[in-house]
Amino acid sequence: MIVLGYNGFGKVAELFARYYGSTGLDRHMLYGHDSSAALTVDGELVAAVEEERLNREKKTARFPREAIAWVLRQGGLTFDDVDVFAHSWRFSEDIMNNMIREITDADAPVDKKFARLRRLDDTHARIFSREAILADFHEHTGHRLTDDRLVSVPHHIAHLMTGYHLSGGGDAAFVVSDGRAEWLSAILGEVRDGKVHIFDDATVDGDNSLALLFAVLTRYLGFTPNNDEYKVMGLAGFGPPPEHNPLLKHVVELTGDGRYTIPYAPRAVRAYYALFDRIFDTGPDGREDFEVRVRVAAAAQEMVEKVTAHQLRALEERSTLPRLLFEGGLALNCVNNTKLLESSRFAEMDVSFGASDPGVAIGAAFYAGQEAGATPRVTRSPYLGPAYGDADILAALEEHADQVDWRELDPGQVAAETAALLQDKNVVGWFQGRMEYGPRALGNRSILANPRFADIKDIINERIKHREPFRPFAPVVLEDVAREVFEMGKKRVSPYMTFVFPVRPGYRDLIPGATHVDGTSRIQTLGERDNPLLAGLLRSFTALTGIPCLINTSFNVAGEPIVCSPADAVDCFLKTEMDYLVMGRFVAAKSAQR
Repeated sequence: MIVLGYNGFGKVAELFARYYGSTGLDRHMLYGHDSSAALTVDGELVAAVEEERLNREKKTARFPREAIAWVLRQGGLTFDDVDVFAHSWRFSEDIMNNMIREITDADAPVDKKFARLRRLDDTHARIFSREAILADFHEHTGHRLTDDRLVSVPHHIAHLMTGYHLSGGGDAAFVVSDGRAEWLSAILGEVRDGKVHIFDDATVDGDNSLALLFAVLTRYLGFTPNNDEYKVMGLAGFGPPPEHNPLLKHVVELTGDGRYTIPYAPRAVRAYYALFDRIFDTGPDGREDFEVRVRVAAAAQEMVEKVTAHQLRALEERSTLPRLLFEGGLALNCVNNTKLLESSRFAEMDVSFGASDPGVAIGAAFYAGQEAGATPRVTRSPYLGPAYGDADILAALEEHADQVDWRELDPGQVAAETAALLQDKNVVGWFQGRMEYGPRALGNRSILANPRFADIKDIINERIKHREPFRPFAPVVLEDVAREVFEMGKKRVSPYMTFVFPVRPGYRDLIPGATHVDGTSRIQTLGERDNPLLAGLLRSFTALTGIPCLINTSFNVAGEPIVCSPADAVDCFLKTEMDYLVMGRFVAAKSAQR
């Protein structure tokens, strides 16, 4: 059974720009962002890649033409070989009726309701309908997909199936929370004996979306919504939330069954700006002041923590299961994840490497395959994307032979040679094997550095990543020493950078470059078999320096996707102040004359 899962719409960017203002700062506020494709064969996940890594357009919502073509090539397949194509959206009749009622029940003049209904009608006809999805597929691939080979998977179910199967399956309670699926923004429930049970009385609609409210706050602070929320999370570490949090007093109201309401729909940006100015006692000229940003960010972070804890209490009352799955875009708030787990009765909590929207292509494929009788057989490895051989690497280096010098190592020397470079205050681009999937660099498309230097954060932020100076960096650490360095609570491993832990006091002075201002780190734990080459590098580095971890940040600059190919890596290396580039078994440096 061969299933190809995908996320994305061909016309969504154009239509949402015209009808819903999804341009400029709001360019990512649309359905189908983070388009992607994934391939399963007889239940085994064999390939997955995000479209942005191939078309080089960050968070692209374009139809994943290149991603689909790549996963088919990786599997040695054609379109005709695929049994089912699974799309990660299902705009059913019930969903559309809810969206219509959302408009007709709104407190708005009749002419505005009719205008909104006309926009919705055109959006449904050109994007949401089954006919539109089939036509979109044909337009962008040249393959005419028959109706019986298309499975439309509800977006939140696709999220849930990603987390459920990538964590190994088994009974679990779950929370899925993101900006907005087809109509809802959050669902709670259980998976028991392979059956999904959604607690319908605990769902939250899109007009009360916590994630979209956080996106409005992100925008209010001058950042890009549905992209820069992690910056707000990072800023929150610079100060405590206000003693009487105005967001919890004036904006969010907690109600029964784990639900909550907010005063305006998230699209009412002007109304929210006026409200935020009033409750935070600032205005347009003060919103980007650092102290104001920290105060608002800390309040926003606490709001997310309190509201999701409210949801979890309701889930705990309904479910006796000991394990929790948390998926959806809000699950990328790793500070919140740790607090949720530690304050709950759940013994375990899993957040996958595909928790946000790139992951729904995987979940859709799992869902459709399982429905057809192909039981998922899942590795937990995130290394699902393209790999490149020596010839590809040499071609990229030779194209810039006037700008870089390189030497070739025996494969067995790569870890030790790289560790030697990292003893000093060097920043190394690390490009190895198959590209990781999801928003985090997990050791194959990474920028690495020594965390013992306190100023290494400034060096990487300013000279290499070209991003805000307050941004922290995550460490990668071998899982057998992780608990010695970090206070991990209930967690034994954290392989995907989805949890944050305090650095133990005895190590804070040893790894200041990987310690945030609040004394925490968003860590990646690594088993020996997860990534043998990176594990070997960590062992060699620790043997040389006595330092148990390395800074691991994504191999890209601000505003660009993580590098995919050797050409991408060399391009990024040359336009930054990185010191060395290690690609496969080649070590490159900028030519002396530069």
